[in-house]
Amino acid sequence: MTDALSDILNRVSRGDLDPAKARQRLLALRAQPLGFATIDHERKQRCGFAEVVYAAGKSPGELVEIVRAILGRECCVLVTRADRDHAEALRGGLDGAPIEVGSRGGTLIVGEPPAPAVGSADIPIITAGTSDLPVAEEALLTCKALGQPTSTINDVGVAGLQRLEPHLPVLRRAKVVICIAGMEGALPSVIGGLVSAPVIAVPTSVGYGASFGGVTALLGMLTSCASGVTVVNIDNGFGAAYSACLINKMACGGADVTNTDEGGAN
Repeated sequence: MTDALSDILNRVSRGDLDPAKARQRLLALRAQPLGFATIDHERKQRCGFAEVVYAAGKSPGELVEIVRAILGRECCVLVTRADRDHAEALRGGLDGAPIEVGSRGGTLIVGEPPAPAVGSADIPIITAGTSDLPVAEEALLTCKALGQPTSTINDVGVAGLQRLEPHLPVLRRAKVVICIAGMEGALPSVIGGLVSAPVIAVPTSVGYGASFGGVTALLGMLTSCASGVTVVNIDNGFGAAYSACLINKMACGGADVTNTDEGGAN
């Protein structure tokens, strides 16, 4: 973005580009209309990370066009809630760009994610049970695409809390923790009572009838007695990870990080 802006200004200064055309090019640096979508190329400058693409409801062809447009400005693009047709269309429509496809859900990274900045702390991603792993994978790949390092701690729910104890040193070094749990959603309260870092709780839709598709876990987390717990939507590994990356980036000295979200745009 900075190089393109400098080029436009230099050309205007030299007289090689008239102001009217320069204005058009400057506007194109901010947003790119595709007809069915408008790419927000300024997202990273405003919010710290560039645009992510929510694939659900988009045709495979639309997804390819959106990802191609973002890849023209960014090193990689994060795609969430994609299906098999979306993945196949991206493999065939992007001239061999590397694609990492999550094995448990619809999260993809297209392109080469940025390396974590020197000094960045790991973001622990904790699951209460193995059934929570698809949501954890969405969180993990989101952190990877946003250039933040992670560590994973799996299957340490409240049915056997002794499993958590060996991991406490890791949790207590963290600047922010992501805790993913279904059933009664109790694990984030436990973590919140053991660490000084903020805990981002993710309720999942696993469980029997009275779990109501994750509503029971959501309400339990919202009424947590642990003061440092913040809750995102059911199965929203992406939202938890995006917030965790912002916190981690600030806590580790605001090191510059490149790449993706959507948060409701395309």
